[in-house]
Amino acid sequence: MPIPGLRENAVGFKTIGEAIWLRNRVLDRLDVAVTTLDKAVRERALTFVFVGGGYAGIEALAEMEDMARDALRYYQYDELGASEMRWVLVEATQRILPEVDPDMGAYTVEQLRQRGMDIRLGTRLESCVDGVVRLSDGDSFESDTIIWTAGVKPSPMLEETDLPRDERGRITCLPTLQVVRADGSIVEGAWSAGDSAAVPDLSSKQPGALCSPSAQHAVRQAKRLANNLRAQLRGAALKDYSHRHVGSVASLGLHKGVAQVYGVKVRGFPAWFMHRTYHLSRIPSLNRKIRVVVDWTLALFLRREVVSLGELHQPREPFTEVTRPTSAD
Repeated sequence: MPIPGLRENAVGFKTIGEAIWLRNRVLDRLDVAVTTLDKAVRERALTFVFVGGGYAGIEALAEMEDMARDALRYYQYDELGASEMRWVLVEATQRILPEVDPDMGAYTVEQLRQRGMDIRLGTRLESCVDGVVRLSDGDSFESDTIIWTAGVKPSPMLEETDLPRDERGRITCLPTLQVVRADGSIVEGAWSAGDSAAVPDLSSKQPGALCSPSAQHAVRQAKRLANNLRAQLRGAALKDYSHRHVGSVASLGLHKGVAQVYGVKVRGFPAWFMHRTYHLSRIPSLNRKIRVVVDWTLALFLRREVVSLGELHQPREPFTEVTRPTSAD
């Protein structure tokens, strides 16, 4: 970045709100495609572009495509065929899912291509002005839906501080999670953890390796940071943060997935089940776990719920449209 047109035409995939918006957007574009007689409008509406081949991009692409297929199969889209949809993944490197071994990434690419998806490796997004996607391989086409999932960036809030940061904008830290300057001196009273912290990975054999910006590290770093704060207040010794990366799991749609946990590689339904089980274990409170299990169990026997939550982000819009502004307004 900056990429021309990206800010005006793309959306991220970092928050729940963005995920719900994307789900609504895909269903909305199916509605547009089925009601128009203009071929160009139809093709543009049915073209979905995802930029970034990490876990966020792959899961978003695979899950949305799977949901859209179900929508075409079970709901009122008789005039549309799955082959009319175009799902494009743009990845600048020559592989996807860098967190797992290359053979697992290659397996994922093969599975996605068998489902008719267009996987562009070694390709960059050059421009998307007015929804016209231009790629570094010379290809160009129009799309109404562009999703950016390429890379994790620290919070822009850090730019307003005087805390020491590395070349990627993350706060430099010691293994104890204390903020440290380039000369090795500690910034008194300053601590950091999670995506915005550059924390040495003591479990890695590579010199200078840092912890990846993932929930695995962030959750555990938060606990270590709290314990170290308490230890410092009590005059006790601080402990270093160290955690060996357990592995990664990714869903490729309903009953499909890939996983690599403690070096063990799993594919298909077992990987999807591991993905669900792991995320269930991370949900707080027994009450919420039971609710999710019941919902997922029913989903095994019932059709997928495909309903757009169109008023989620603008709940007051229908009301303001029918109310008159006052003189003060």
